[in-house]
Parts: sequence; C-alpha cells; structure tokens
Amino acid sequence: MPLFEVETTSHIMIACVADSEAARAFAATHYPSEEVIRVSHRPRDAWVISKKLLGIQAEGDPCSIARDCVAKAQGDKLHAVRLYMQATGSDLEGARKVIESNMMRGW
Repeated sequence: MPLFEVETTSHIMIACVADSEAARAFAATHYPSEEVIRVSHRPRDAWVISKKLLGIQAEGDPCSIARDCVAKAQGDKLHAVRLYMQATGSDLEGARKVIESNMMRGW
C-alpha cells in the first residue's frame, strides 16, 4: 500500500492508505478539529528523516546517546535534554530536537 503525507494545521502524518481520499479520512479520524492543508503521495515505500536537516550533527551516534539519555531520565523530556546537553556539549535547541525526534520513535 502506498504512503501518503498529510499535513494539517498542527501535524504532519504519514499514512499507509490506498489513495488521497483515504489519507484525508485518516487525518479526519485522528485529528477531526484540524483542517487538512496538503496531501502528497510519497514516491517510495519508506519515510526518511534527515538528521542533517534537523540540525542533528554530533560526533558518534547522536541517536544512541539520546536514547540513553531518555532511558536515564525515565522518559522525562526536560531531564533528558539536560543530560544530552551535558553529554555532548550541544546547545538547548539542538538537544531538544535530538531528544524529541528520538522520543517520537519510541526510543
């Protein structure tokens, strides 16, 4: 089944659905109060998030460091951000991006 990117007023979702109408229905089901701004068919069967575009550039593996910090912080995002900043010397915004992107993936 193809992937569709659905952008609403507050979210960007990736849905594995049959067509663009099903993608709109997916968004309406999960976020009924939001307006659908854009629906795009993804040309491939994978979704890729660029760490470089997110500004995640660190020595070693920033994602494993972030997952370790989230685990040590027992899911407390603010504490995980502080631990990541301490471990890598990253600034607040960079640490926040790395921690949040790894928490979304279920670390």
